[in-house]
Amino acid sequence: MNRASEATSSKVAEVTFLFWVIKILATTLGETGGDALSMTMNLGYAVSSLIFGLLFVGAVAAQLASRSFHPVLYWIVIIATTTVGTTMADFADRSLGVGYIGGSLALLALLTLTLAAWRLSLGSVSVDHITSRKAEIFYWLTIVFSNTLGTALGDFFADDSGLGFIGAAAVFAGGLVLIAVVYFFTKLSRELLFWAAFIMTRPLGATLGDLLTKSHEEGGLDFSRIGSTAIIAIAMIGLIAFSARQAKRAVEV
Repeated sequence: MNRASEATSSKVAEVTFLFWVIKILATTLGETGGDALSMTMNLGYAVSSLIFGLLFVGAVAAQLASRSFHPVLYWIVIIATTTVGTTMADFADRSLGVGYIGGSLALLALLTLTLAAWRLSLGSVSVDHITSRKAEIFYWLTIVFSNTLGTALGDFFADDSGLGFIGAAAVFAGGLVLIAVVYFFTKLSRELLFWAAFIMTRPLGATLGDLLTKSHEEGGLDFSRIGSTAIIAIAMIGLIAFSARQAKRAVEV
C-alpha cells in the first residue's frame, strides 16, 4: 500500500507541515473561543466547560461512527478539545484553586497514564495509521489531556513566570523549533517527538490567543474575542479545504 492509500484509510489527519499550521490555529481558536464563552458572554468556566464538553462528546461520537477520514469532522473534534481544554483548565486553576502548577502536574499524570495504557494495550502510540476503534479512543483521550495540559502550561509561563504573552509564545515556538531539529537530525522516537510537539502547540496557541484578546494593561492587543475567533475559523476553513484538495490530488496520482 502506498503512502497516499495509507493516509486515506486512516481515520485521522496525516501529519504534514500544513497539519501543524492548522493545529496551531485550532489551539489559538480554542483559547479565544473558550474565553469568549466563559468571559465575554459571562457564562463562567463551569457552565462553559459543560457546554464545550457536550459538544466534544457529540463531535467525537460522530468521528468514531464514521468509517473514513473526514477533514472537517476531524478538525471540529480538535477544536472541541481545545475549547473544552481551555475552560476546564481555567476552572481547575482559578475556580477550584488548584493553581497552574498543580493543574499541570495532574494533567501530565493523566496524559502519561493514557499513553502508557495505549502502548501496553496496542504495542504502539503511533498516529500514522489509526484505524481501530480502540486506537482512536486512545488517540482522542490523549489529545484532550494534552490540550488541557497545554492551556495550564501556557497560563503558567505567561502569568506566573513573568514572561508575558510574547515571551511565553517565544519559549513555546522555540520549543517547537528544537523538536523539529531533533526530528530531522536524530533518530529519537518519532512517537515521542510527535506527542511532544502536539503538546507544545497548545500553550503556544493559548498564549497567542491571550496576546490577541487580553487588554493593553495585561500586555495584550485587546482585540475582540468573538471577532478573533471568527477570523481564525475562516483561516482554518481555507487551509483545511486546501489540505483536502492536496490529499485528493495525491490519491489520484
